[in-house]
Amino acid sequence: MMQSNEFAPEVGGSCGARLKQAREAAGLSVEDVAAKLKMPARAIQSLESDDFARIGAPVFVRGQLRSYARLLGVDLEDQLVASPIASTAPSELISHTHTPRYRRVFEQTTRRAVYIVMTAAIAVPIWIATRHPAGNSTVQSLDMAALPAGDAAQAARPAAEPPQRTPVIASIGPSLPQAAPAPASAAKSLTFKFSGDSWVQIVGNDGRKFEEGILGAGQERSYAPGEVANVRLGNTSAVEVLNAGQPVDLTPFSRANVARFTLSSDGSLAPVSE
Repeated sequence: MMQSNEFAPEVGGSCGARLKQAREAAGLSVEDVAAKLKMPARAIQSLESDDFARIGAPVFVRGQLRSYARLLGVDLEDQLVASPIASTAPSELISHTHTPRYRRVFEQTTRRAVYIVMTAAIAVPIWIATRHPAGNSTVQSLDMAALPAGDAAQAARPAAEPPQRTPVIASIGPSLPQAAPAPASAAKSLTFKFSGDSWVQIVGNDGRKFEEGILGAGQERSYAPGEVANVRLGNTSAVEVLNAGQPVDLTPFSRANVARFTLSSDGSLAPVSE
């Protein structure tokens, strides 16, 4: 990186000093100039103090000095020409089109040789594998020869064919007649059918409430034997009770159109003692 004093002229006022003097004469601040040139204020201060190294490459320094000079009407071309800023030479371009012929031939030959070696390393193992397959057939033939004649015939049978098996039925003692399945109605011995709205409370043997609320017309509830312990029914005229498939007369258990009864373990009904 070049120091800032390399850009200052040897005699007379420097570029930065002349620009600063012209700015102050015009009554402009550093911020005013920065706003007009759309440059940072610190860049304006670096130009005025000839600290060009903080700005960057000489090409940027020359452009910013010219912009600053045009803004203030200052002619700096003579100083820029005499200053090392203007003497920066462009980078030298080196042409590679005049490479010696022997070098080009050598590089092409080397690339081709590498390509041939890589191709051979991939293709030769594949060619050997296809020319000399594994001898699985020989091993199989030896194994088949060692089998007996009967086993060989069975081995020749397709594997997909399932073996033929004779079903065996074991029986112990005289055959017993199979029990007929229990009718569906016997599985639920206590049934409630509703033809109108009725308040219902059905409590199980464990104290759990199966139902508690109003059931409407068309609804039905069924329970297994021994599952229900206590029943309360409102509006008994809208409820039909079936016990083991037989209708139950709710009159002995009713009072003020409300029926209360309990069920024993054998399914018999009894009124609730007051």
